[in-house]
Amino acid sequence: MNTDALRGEYLAALDAASTPDAVEAVRVAALGKAGGITQLMKSLGGMAPDERLKVAPAFQALREEVSSAIEAKKASLGRAVLEARLASERLDLSLPVSPSAPGSIHPISQVMDELSEIFADLGFAVAEGPEIETDWYNFTALNIPPEHPARAMHDTFYARPEGGDEASRMVLRTHTSPVQIRTMMSEKPPIRIIAPGRVYRSDSDATHTPMFHQVEGLVIDRGITLGHLKWTLETFVKAFFEVDDVTLRLRPSFFPFTEPGVEVDVGCSWENGTLKIGGNSSWMEILGAGMVHRKVLENCGLDPAEWQGFAFGCGIDRLAMLKYGMTDLRAFFDADLRWTRHFGFGALDVPTLSAGVGA
Repeated sequence: MNTDALRGEYLAALDAASTPDAVEAVRVAALGKAGGITQLMKSLGGMAPDERLKVAPAFQALREEVSSAIEAKKASLGRAVLEARLASERLDLSLPVSPSAPGSIHPISQVMDELSEIFADLGFAVAEGPEIETDWYNFTALNIPPEHPARAMHDTFYARPEGGDEASRMVLRTHTSPVQIRTMMSEKPPIRIIAPGRVYRSDSDATHTPMFHQVEGLVIDRGITLGHLKWTLETFVKAFFEVDDVTLRLRPSFFPFTEPGVEVDVGCSWENGTLKIGGNSSWMEILGAGMVHRKVLENCGLDPAEWQGFAFGCGIDRLAMLKYGMTDLRAFFDADLRWTRHFGFGALDVPTLSAGVGA
């Protein structure tokens, strides 16, 4: 069995190979199921122990040398293809952007920009925080007790659920409320922020996805009342849906981090099977809100006797569905170009209050 002859044959074939297909043909001939080197390795099983001990190192060295040569040839051809492509392609970065260029702004991104524009006009800043949070920021600081269902693993994605204390247990944040906690602990009042971003919950159907988007608002100041909250939400709904005839209804509700807490309904109507925001012939719940609980203020080092505030939160995906007529939340994340082209927005459709935040 002349391993030198096989080595010379395969290495010569690799030198002559000028395409990836030719290199693959050499690999199959040498190392495939019926390849020459594969047959040599199989023949070791029928040899006497002494003979096997003598020839096995040579067979193994041949297989490793040819394998390395094949990988080197693949890499060399890959570099040659890349260099040729780089030499032939040119992109003039000084050319102006074409308004008709393919691509569009996703409705979620567009609605986030609309929200930022509306609340910036009301004096709110945009705050951000990490998407992987500690148990303390996500639950405990918000007055959510240990036995609360939201802490259960069938509702919450735990990144590090076992062992440790609430400061070391990690979760994918279930709301953007931890951003409120971080802001109250790092900034001195008065505070006016919105916190848009991704959140995660273990749920999936036509109106729920494991990852979705939420925006929350927070105001901390002296003398804040529920009336300030209602005026802020009315102003927001009028600007976002671009409807003057807006009626809000606040229903008592319970949230661990607010006292009192309310569910906010907006007046709406149905016209030929289409939902219209405005009027009060029907009602639809759009968000939750309330006055910040005194225990939350205390957890953030604020004196409830001096500082008061309100908070609210709603799903950005749901706002986009209500405003722009989507019916299935799952389509937001399907990466279907047909859907994106239909519901997407142009790069120059920048929301402004003067021109109307709706594109």
